[in-house]
Amino acid sequence: MSAKTPLEHAIETLNYAKKLGATSADAISISSADVSTSVRHGLPEDIERSESSAIGLRIFIGQQSACVSGSDFAPESLKNMAERAFHMAKLAPEDIYAGLAPVERLARDIPALDLHDTTPAPTMQQLQEWCKETEEAATSVQGITNSEGASAGYSAHQVALVTSHGLAQEYRSTSWQLSVSVLAGQDTQMERDYDYSSTRHAEDLRSPASIGATAAARTLRRLNPRKVSTCHVPVVFEPRIARALLSSLAGAISGAAIANGTSFLKHSLGQQIFAPSIRITDNPLRVRGLASRPFDGEGVAATPITVVEKGVLNSWIMDVRSANKLGLQTTGHAMRGLASAPTPSTSNFTLEAGTMSAQDMIKSTHTGLYVTEMFGMGINLITGDFSQGAAGYWIENGELAYPVSEITIAGHLKDMFLELEAANDLEYIARVNTPTVRVANMTIAGA
Repeated sequence: MSAKTPLEHAIETLNYAKKLGATSADAISISSADVSTSVRHGLPEDIERSESSAIGLRIFIGQQSACVSGSDFAPESLKNMAERAFHMAKLAPEDIYAGLAPVERLARDIPALDLHDTTPAPTMQQLQEWCKETEEAATSVQGITNSEGASAGYSAHQVALVTSHGLAQEYRSTSWQLSVSVLAGQDTQMERDYDYSSTRHAEDLRSPASIGATAAARTLRRLNPRKVSTCHVPVVFEPRIARALLSSLAGAISGAAIANGTSFLKHSLGQQIFAPSIRITDNPLRVRGLASRPFDGEGVAATPITVVEKGVLNSWIMDVRSANKLGLQTTGHAMRGLASAPTPSTSNFTLEAGTMSAQDMIKSTHTGLYVTEMFGMGINLITGDFSQGAAGYWIENGELAYPVSEITIAGHLKDMFLELEAANDLEYIARVNTPTVRVANMTIAGA
């Protein structure tokens, strides 16, 4: 492997592109190291360890462009890669909207986001011990009858981005993961559930005992589910399921979808799409955030934005191309692949906490559904139609009365957004974060 850093590789590759006569260009270099394992019934099942380095180059010749990637860092190979991109660009159709980010928006300073853990990378033995502890904590709970296994992993990344108009920046990040999935019951009356923790730093990772105990408790609560009759009731979504609603919003306000006219919210900018109590933000500068970044995939300095304020949609999520097509400015939300052009993507996308507790939200729901699992492919961001298989708990007289399964919940995202309430139990534990939420009225298709 080359002794040069990812930043040096990116600069070298960009220089080859400039010498060939590219009008403009950018290069991204990513170096990563990953280790992961899984354990089931106390025995190792999977062991993976990998180290990789790769580079992506995008060349513009006027309004024509091409992207290539490679993992050979020999000077001759980088030169050949630049030549290949250059000749591909000359054959590509013109795209009047694509281009580099405005120079005044480029990241000049790297903020201290504390994304890189200096704790030594874990050994495979250490990860397996964590898995065993987590699985044992779950399976030792009375009523748990089987295990789907525990998994643990660690990854470290170094990202460097350079552009022909003056950017040369890099940053490092790490992530740690631990999870377990177990089963309860017998034969056709079995139920499963899971718990997990994912963090930037090892010290923030939840303990194996906590993850295992929570997975067991969630699984046991699901035993002996009932069916419910078709009806229209309020639906309460637990936080990790409510993320699907927020992810649907993210997809619907992606600049690419708006520019292509393929979103049910394409005419909603500046309009009330949520209740006045709802605020939604995207903050790439959150310290230790799982989706934090000092700059986006086009080198634009990361900046927090308020997407929804008092229920009003204030902004699309845009990269340079989608912003140009819409006659707007990029919001600094480009996601960059090694061999593909940038596309819009959120960072730490968050539905801010409300004032009501999750407990009071359930208590104030006389009859309804509390959802803990959704599955299926029934979210249509072009029409806004929403239909998902679901499981959870039936709410009677403001209490979780019994588990339910084999149901479908349906509605339209526009109506669901307008009727959505947020509780105050927000935790920042994922890339998309929400508190418990309630939608005032949805269709439950049951027995």
